[in-house]
Amino acid sequence: MQVESGPKCLTGALRVPKTEKPMQVRAKKALGQHFLTDLSIARRIAETIDQYKGLPVVEVGPGMGVLTQYLLEAGHDVTVVELDEESVDYLRVNFPQLEGRIVFDDFLKLDLRTIVGDRQFVVIGNYPYNISSQIFFKVLDYKDQVVCCSGMLQREVAQRLAAGPGSKAYGILSVLLQAWYDGEYLFTVDEHVFNPPPKVKSGVIRFTRNQVTELGCDEKLMRTVVKSTFGQRRKQLRNSVKALVPKDSPVLGLPVMNMRPEQLSVRQFVELTNTIAATRDNQP
Repeated sequence: MQVESGPKCLTGALRVPKTEKPMQVRAKKALGQHFLTDLSIARRIAETIDQYKGLPVVEVGPGMGVLTQYLLEAGHDVTVVELDEESVDYLRVNFPQLEGRIVFDDFLKLDLRTIVGDRQFVVIGNYPYNISSQIFFKVLDYKDQVVCCSGMLQREVAQRLAAGPGSKAYGILSVLLQAWYDGEYLFTVDEHVFNPPPKVKSGVIRFTRNQVTELGCDEKLMRTVVKSTFGQRRKQLRNSVKALVPKDSPVLGLPVMNMRPEQLSVRQFVELTNTIAATRDNQP
């Protein structure tokens, strides 16, 4: 779902729309666009990153700038990333202060270092429903630079990202994000404050980088373990990790193997990953 948001820097090398000032951007279903109309909510979302003034802010999918305006008003160093040509045209005309800071590109394919270099930065947006999980996976790729990721997405997904062990909502991205970030579900947004209104409620979340610099395990293997176990979340771990350990490995008899993935904390997933790695190292 795209609402008003935006990131930083670029229009020259990319196509520049040629149309005159549009009065309205049409919401496009293919892009998951639902434009936020309640300005008080836009302001509240912008305020979730007040403590990061001075850092570059990359806004994803700014649309007609409903969130962008409050980020600029607060003095943030904003660059907007927008895939919709009509929205880019609207922003260029109505937000001249964004000149040189409108990136006409696909956020998921963009090398964010072309915007921020090696600096730390913040990601914010009213994220398209259909790519919101992918956006957070991309944030993980830049975890050493992204100090905060905040914004609005489908409520069910927002709750899932912030869920803890023992919750039915707890899943793959919950574990991987919370290994590096402290997550908060901030508030719910009703359907009627969008044009067109979505069929579901939205939720606003904020993830703040924690102090972890090393997980203490093979990160690539941990991703595999987390995805494998939640891929069979109703099964005990001994069934879902069979393909990751040698046949008839004694590891499968450990007490932890009686558990299901939603019962494990991040730390327990790290320990499980190290246990599995040890079985591989000991293979003849």
